[in-house]
Amino acid sequence: MEEHHKNNMNRRDFLKIVGITAATSTAALYGCGSKEGSSEGSKALGPIPTDKMTYRSFPGLGSDKVSILGYGCMRWPTVPAPDGKGEMIDQDAVNELVDYAIAHGVNYFDTSPMYVQGWSEKSTGIALKRHPRESFYLATKLSNFHPDTWTREGSIAMYRKSFEDMQVDYIDYYLLHMIGGGGMEQFRKRYIDNGMIDFLVKEREAGRIRRLGWSFHGDIEVYDYALQMHDRGEVHWDFVQIQLNYVDWKHASGSNFKAEYLYDELAKRKIPAVIMEPLLGGRLSNVPDHIVARLKQREPERSVASWAFRYAGSPQDVLTVLSGMTYMEHLQDNIRTYSPLVPLTEEETQYLYDTADLMMEYPTIPCNDCKYCMPCPYGIDIPAILIHYNKCVNEGNVPESSQDENYRKARRAFLVGYDRSVPKLRQADHCTGCNQCSPHCPQTIDIPKELHRIDKFVEQLKQETL
Repeated sequence: MEEHHKNNMNRRDFLKIVGITAATSTAALYGCGSKEGSSEGSKALGPIPTDKMTYRSFPGLGSDKVSILGYGCMRWPTVPAPDGKGEMIDQDAVNELVDYAIAHGVNYFDTSPMYVQGWSEKSTGIALKRHPRESFYLATKLSNFHPDTWTREGSIAMYRKSFEDMQVDYIDYYLLHMIGGGGMEQFRKRYIDNGMIDFLVKEREAGRIRRLGWSFHGDIEVYDYALQMHDRGEVHWDFVQIQLNYVDWKHASGSNFKAEYLYDELAKRKIPAVIMEPLLGGRLSNVPDHIVARLKQREPERSVASWAFRYAGSPQDVLTVLSGMTYMEHLQDNIRTYSPLVPLTEEETQYLYDTADLMMEYPTIPCNDCKYCMPCPYGIDIPAILIHYNKCVNEGNVPESSQDENYRKARRAFLVGYDRSVPKLRQADHCTGCNQCSPHCPQTIDIPKELHRIDKFVEQLKQETL
């Protein structure tokens, strides 16, 4: 019981000790790895089109014309807090990114009460308030993951708080967040037994919600059941958000299901798909060097990431593709890819599937840097640790033994990069195995197991006992 209370650190205490971690983890994700994953490699070349964005519309969505590039607000940039304790969202940078996105045709913004340690909705609302309400579509979610919010009162309070934080009187696209996590039992407790689906349907009828849908990670039984509700006429889903990329199409792992199945089930019902994780949390831009060479051989002037975005946007029943763009160069690169979108040919699509087969030979950890595992009660920066490990796998800097030909170089690259990416007090050796993190991971990673494995590997490198 004492340990349980020790692990339940509230958000205020967390921010006082270690701050928001989005900047650190995202910098690790894009600032290192193969050359394509760096900021330099991701810079767009030439002018950025302002009037060529591709838009999608569907009969069931009325007059909505949604930009194929959607802004995912889960990775807003941060800066050190004025008191020197932790991080805070860089609102000036968010405003600049939002202004630039809208000026270049992006009109869909996706947030949640839980993103960026609970600050994303407020920051997104501040940035968008400076633009005419009819110039953008705003999406957010009922992120009632904790049992305290499973009650009708708790869920409604979260719903109403979103309006307050975002400073709006209606929400364009509202989602039940991550159905499937916890299986059918949690789905019923979060949305059915408490009457929340019926409540949200009435809110849609009243105009406070324009479109109602859900996002999925987890038990495929829940996915099928939610679609059966639609088939039976119990509730009409206007859209569904799924994870789709050229690796997950056939090789989905953890709690993800094959994207081919997820998409096809929506397409045959003519339910528009909103796409999340087109880059697999950045792993499809930070790919091994031989994969970079393979893709650059075909399109030397395009970024590696552009292949993944073209893939995600090519299916005709995709409404928009979300990207968590922390830096201006990423936003610019994606605008170029989608202004206009040039759909992949069948031959190019097969080329990416062959590329995915090659990538599956590299044993990276399926971390998408979503930060659902945070905060860690012991201050560990879980995403940054896993991302650094994946980067080193892709670069060939995870030696199997001291007899490896490049052992000295790989050892130094791993250890030096580890200390630069993750402060010592936030590294894997501080993991107690409390397992507060794993139940929240959409990828079902056994996080303590991976942290202990990485810590053991780090000690072997330091002691040169590998």
